[in-house]
Amino acid sequence: MDTYQKLQEAAAYLQQYAGKSPKVGVVLGSGLGNFVQEIEVETAIPYDQIPHFPVSTVEGHSGKLIFGSVAGKPIIAMQGRFHFYEGYSTEDVVLPIRVMRMLGVQTLLLSNAAGGVNPAFTVGDLMVITDHISFATANPLMGPNDNRIGPRFPDMSEPYRKSLIQKALQIGQEQNIKLHQGVYFGVTGPTFETRAEYRLIQILGADTVGMSTVQECIAAVHMGMDVFAMSVVTDLGIRDEENVITHEEVLQAAKAAEPHFATIFRELIRSI
Repeated sequence: MDTYQKLQEAAAYLQQYAGKSPKVGVVLGSGLGNFVQEIEVETAIPYDQIPHFPVSTVEGHSGKLIFGSVAGKPIIAMQGRFHFYEGYSTEDVVLPIRVMRMLGVQTLLLSNAAGGVNPAFTVGDLMVITDHISFATANPLMGPNDNRIGPRFPDMSEPYRKSLIQKALQIGQEQNIKLHQGVYFGVTGPTFETRAEYRLIQILGADTVGMSTVQECIAAVHMGMDVFAMSVVTDLGIRDEENVITHEEVLQAAKAAEPHFATIFRELIRSI
């Protein structure tokens, strides 16, 4: 069965829950699953019930596709995402993004927990992603292209929609929430970076580094979606003292940053 058929079957199954044809999709990253409290939930479907969906295996990712509304706007939310490091193909990683598009989603909001590379960042900071570097992870568009999904050579000069970035910055100003802007560097994981890798990533021009988001963004742009993404800085890679990072530390830092993160996403959805 080809990819397009899989997308059609998954979308056909989910159509019964789509209701008012949501135009906004949200992907909740590590430790950010509690944003679901902002959602007026209509239906929550475990991934293992959806045709062709992979199943999330990472702590902090609960594994449900949620149909509901935020600020009166119908949305679809992924409570838990899929990662290349879990052993999934890139096609599996981006399948839910493509299915959202098949269901009518036009704007995709992505979130992640990321390592701070910019020395000006501290744990708990929020960074609006203005661009990314994807060289260190597999491109989900490799292989034969299906023109029904998107073009062979999609333009990536504006992977994150500037108008959405401006709206988010304005919301941050109005709500007195400090927002950084910067470049996200995508890696495969699952190891956290070595000191030398952090230094290299910094030299290459990135401000945060993480194991998600990039492939989802590429697939969304390929299908003509508008993308916004934000990192919660949950650990600092550039630091002189003890540099041991644990997944528990990441989840804890994400949880502490959640109220501000939730405000930005809620008000951004309201403005769309």
